[in-house]
Amino acid sequence: QVQLVESGGGLVQAGGSLRLSCAASGSTFSGRSVAWYRQAPGKQRELVAEIRSRGSTYYRDSVKGRFTISRDSAKNTVFLQMHSLIPEDTAVYYCNYFPALNSWGQGTQVTVSS
Repeated sequence: QVQLVESGGGLVQAGGSLRLSCAASGSTFSGRSVAWYRQAPGKQRELVAEIRSRGSTYYRDSVKGRFTISRDSAKNTVFLQMHSLIPEDTAVYYCNYFPALNSWGQGTQVTVSS
């Protein structure tokens, strides 16, 4: 059974930075597209960034230039480096494959204060 464990969230002021991590057990990220998603209160979950098996990336427009997705295949871990955070980035952040599996981790809360 696949388990995805996100960590690294927290409370930061606008303009601050956070680095999220996602570790997988029961499966491997190697050779597959992996993504970060987020869900703000009262909103649908949305795709934030994706890293494909060969390393190319996708970012939603609102995070381009501020967020960077990366992976460490040896550690079976995916990261999301977030800079210049704004209150609109406040959400629970999840990692999953792309397309996403039906099973989700608990996510990690990111709260950006103005």
